[in-house]
Amino acid sequence: MEVMKKHFVLVHGAGHGGWCWYKLKPLLEAAGHKVTTFDLAASGIDLRKIEQLHTLHDYTLPLMELMESLPQEEKVILVGHSLGGMNLGLVMEKYPQKINVAVFLAAFMPDSVHISSYVLDQYYEQTPEENWLDTQFLPYGSPEDPLTSLTFGPKYLANKLYQLSSPEDLTLALSLMRPSSLFREDLSKAKYFTDEGYGSVKRVYIMCTEDKGIPEEFGRWQIDNIGVTEAKEIKGADHMSMLSMPKELCDTLLEIAHKYN
Repeated sequence: MEVMKKHFVLVHGAGHGGWCWYKLKPLLEAAGHKVTTFDLAASGIDLRKIEQLHTLHDYTLPLMELMESLPQEEKVILVGHSLGGMNLGLVMEKYPQKINVAVFLAAFMPDSVHISSYVLDQYYEQTPEENWLDTQFLPYGSPEDPLTSLTFGPKYLANKLYQLSSPEDLTLALSLMRPSSLFREDLSKAKYFTDEGYGSVKRVYIMCTEDKGIPEEFGRWQIDNIGVTEAKEIKGADHMSMLSMPKELCDTLLEIAHKYN
């Protein structure tokens, strides 16, 4: 049976870059699909620095440009990992007609009811301070526009995000990690997501059962908060399922691609 070729756009999480999809991309391509990976602003090998970014939009610009460049009739499957769920939100709001389905992989999933920082604020409230381990939060911006950067420390990466991933993948992450931001200051001033845009796109949420970064319980709370077209889980995966269980993640994404035409 001939596979209907789909176009997957993979959106990395905070501190990471397009590099984190290096195991998943060839698996999806081998299954006959087109796959685009890239770096968000001030991520991976993007030349911008976090100090140059003031809003979630600034950070999402490379994804916005990618969506803008798609042929008018082309639709993609968007996959957002971790903080990448917030980038998905902005693009779903602006280009709902270009998206077949949006997949939130162990990700933050905004709603169209509250202020845009709501799910991040809830995450902070539900996460004890000691859980952040050696993650650094540093001020930047100006007194008129105060901002906060976030840099994951080696202990946080090893214990909360990569605890079931290989030592090689953790070593790779430690050498490539960059400062990022959750852009809560920007998001708390705005209501970026509406039912007409963001809410009109089909949403699938994938939980990872051993995730210590965005735990399964928080994933379930987000699903209850906004609702999804479908919820799935990858048993035995840590936060970095694309590295710890790429085959299982690929199979899950292929199921989604087959179902949502």
